[in-house]
Amino acid sequence: MPRIPGTSLALSPWKIIVSVLGGALIAVGVAALVLPGPGLLLILMGLVVLASEFEWAEHRVDWMRVQALGAAEAGVQTVTRIALSTLSALVVIAVGVVWGLNPPIPQIWIIGPDLPFGGWGTGAAIIVGGIIALVLLVYSVKRFRVDGDSAPTPDESGRERSTR
Repeated sequence: MPRIPGTSLALSPWKIIVSVLGGALIAVGVAALVLPGPGLLLILMGLVVLASEFEWAEHRVDWMRVQALGAAEAGVQTVTRIALSTLSALVVIAVGVVWGLNPPIPQIWIIGPDLPFGGWGTGAAIIVGGIIALVLLVYSVKRFRVDGDSAPTPDESGRERSTR
């Protein structure tokens, strides 16, 4: 197995594939934070891929898991929060449909008469983001309100890792 010069690290083909795939998912996720798309989910997916080979990525995944589940639990604590989250996800889906239809808009400075990045490519990405939000909302309601589960704490996450 070839070695990286000046280190004791071995370059296996699998590790290279995992690194490239995980890095690409993270790069696309960072781009999707400012462009339409599920940026945080892509970043998490990239970290999960990297965690299969790198311990530092596994620690980041555990931290993100604790933070995400804590936010999910807080987001479904009241009926008002659930209703507002549902409405927000439906609005995102509606915006995706409008973006896909690409209607003419008034020209304001450099924007117009067409929507920036208008069309079904962008519209579909926005719609998928809204559907993902609805699916995650249903999951959170079932887990934290129906089943009565609670989000893990950072201490619990560390104990899980050490028992593996």
